[in-house]
Amino acid sequence: MKSSETRRAAPGTAYLGFARLDLDRKERQGVPEVVYGEGKSAARIVSILKALKSARQEPLIVTRLDAEKAEECAKAFGDEFFYSGEASFGRVGKCAPAEGTCGRIAVACGGTSDLPVAEEAALTAEALGNEVVRLYDIGVAALHRIAQCEDELRSASVVVAVAGMEGALASVIGGLVRSPVVAVPTSVGYGASFGGLAALLAMLNSCAAGVCTVNIDNGFGAGFLASRINHMRERK
Repeated sequence: MKSSETRRAAPGTAYLGFARLDLDRKERQGVPEVVYGEGKSAARIVSILKALKSARQEPLIVTRLDAEKAEECAKAFGDEFFYSGEASFGRVGKCAPAEGTCGRIAVACGGTSDLPVAEEAALTAEALGNEVVRLYDIGVAALHRIAQCEDELRSASVVVAVAGMEGALASVIGGLVRSPVVAVPTSVGYGASFGGLAALLAMLNSCAAGVCTVNIDNGFGAGFLASRINHMRERK
């Protein structure tokens, strides 16, 4: 006789009593279900990761993971677990191999205050099987810094542009490159930046063609989208 928990688990899912895991997502979308760590206890995060790992869903990504919860993940998975405190990013298993891509992803950010979001984007892209070049602290306050990185920007198949304040970096890069630009506004800035809203609106209103914008501080979403674009060759 099947238990009530087993009966409530639909095909392609695993029911843990508090979460229904999508075990078909890797087959359907090419990437396993990603765990959002904020608001979840360490015990529940570990339970989810163990269930996904047992279903061969690696590499597993946990976003918005604080250091205390990361310690519990490290105890559970040992050397298989990687953690970046700066990006609040955890990973179980090795990064996917960088195969079938169109080229490299460049992750650029305006200032060092944007690094947590930029690193979340870079680490996400690497976990999903991309070569990533980091171009940090090249904000528009000193345009010669962007010029110094122009060759690397133009050679990338996708550019992720991360910036707070007035969010101008995405438009400047969008006017220099032929590749898609994924713009990421950050909540960095003084009062009138309104927690990243000013940068978000500036990026949405970019006059540079080929710029798309994700939500404020959403480095994960930017890295994921950049990876999708960079793997389009696999779909041909």
